[in-house]
Amino acid sequence: MAKTQVKRAFKYRFYPTDAQAAELSRTFGCVRKVYNMALAARTEAWARQERVNYNATSAMLTAWKKTEELAYLNEVSSVPLQQTLRHLQGAFTNFFGRRAKYPHFKSRKRSRKSAEYTTSGFRFRDGKLTLAKMAEPLDIMWSRPLPEGASPSTVTVSQDAAGRWFISVLCEDPAVIPLPATDAEIGIDAGLDHLVSLSTGEKIANPRHERKDRARLARAQRELSRKAKGDGTNRAKARRKVAKIHARIADRRRDRLHKLTTRLVRENQTLVIEDLTVRNMVKNRSLARAVSDAAWRELRGMLEYKCAWYGRNLVVVDRWFPSSKLCSACGALQDRMPLNVRSWTCDCGATHDRDVNAAKNLLAAGRAVSACGTGVRPQRRTPGGQSATKQEIHGATRGISRL
Repeated sequence: MAKTQVKRAFKYRFYPTDAQAAELSRTFGCVRKVYNMALAARTEAWARQERVNYNATSAMLTAWKKTEELAYLNEVSSVPLQQTLRHLQGAFTNFFGRRAKYPHFKSRKRSRKSAEYTTSGFRFRDGKLTLAKMAEPLDIMWSRPLPEGASPSTVTVSQDAAGRWFISVLCEDPAVIPLPATDAEIGIDAGLDHLVSLSTGEKIANPRHERKDRARLARAQRELSRKAKGDGTNRAKARRKVAKIHARIADRRRDRLHKLTTRLVRENQTLVIEDLTVRNMVKNRSLARAVSDAAWRELRGMLEYKCAWYGRNLVVVDRWFPSSKLCSACGALQDRMPLNVRSWTCDCGATHDRDVNAAKNLLAAGRAVSACGTGVRPQRRTPGGQSATKQEIHGATRGISRL
């Protein structure tokens, strides 16, 4: 089996010294400042119907460093500052290509604190990584080794809301090998009662990580709400306590999803999922918490890149496909499917579990997509005039207080 060259990011936690933390904090602030100034300049030019590209903003950065007001930009490495201008250029490219909204300004409190270094901005020798403007290497917890002979191309340093420091090392990973081909196929139906239901009849329980820490989170949020607003130390401590609980929830959720998606990709050649509109679902106030905790979009993202790595096929079925209302045995479409019905019997005599039946129908539709190469859209609307996707959303809200 031939090896494929894959760019892969390896993320580690590290513990900076006080001097390193101060240097990185200054870098984060300068990166944010340069990004916002360049965005403001490009926005003003946009109002004048002029185009400003990366080269123009790079020249602006050189001029800004020569001013007395912005001379402090010279105190940090120039590499992250140039990289943030490249990121802004990418954001405008996506905007002009109608793949994203207009870029927005970075906030000191809400935006992600990060800085990206290319090869000229760091030194990696003998398993030790030293960033520009620093005399000592970072104290990195190497929880797993980098690929043998790896040469990092970029290094991204970040700090999350909980105050934890992370470094992401991007390098070629020659160890990613396509898995041996298999005839196994599986349909995957996402839900809230069960995280996923498989066409094999297996159901994966929804761990509801947020629910387990909901009492602790609510208590911490109440304490935060009692603190005087501003930049006080007590409010910062309370805010960090809330962030640590959120980080704990996110870490457990991500770990569970990684284990699940790796198992599904290893065992099956073709995986079929539904194109869920998670962005619209979370607009429902009674549903947003449960949908966000299930992390369906993150689940799909993991399946996408792991299937690409290991030579698997991921088929995405159209969101309007009425998977829950079709009989997987005879193909009959039910006129109505009451939301409280979790199992039902078709006129042909077949008895179905609602979620497993949907997974089986998704698998059948995925096979049709693979064979025909077109989207599956047998019925965009249900006979009652309500979209199948909306029905599933409202069905998930039943008994939402216990989620």
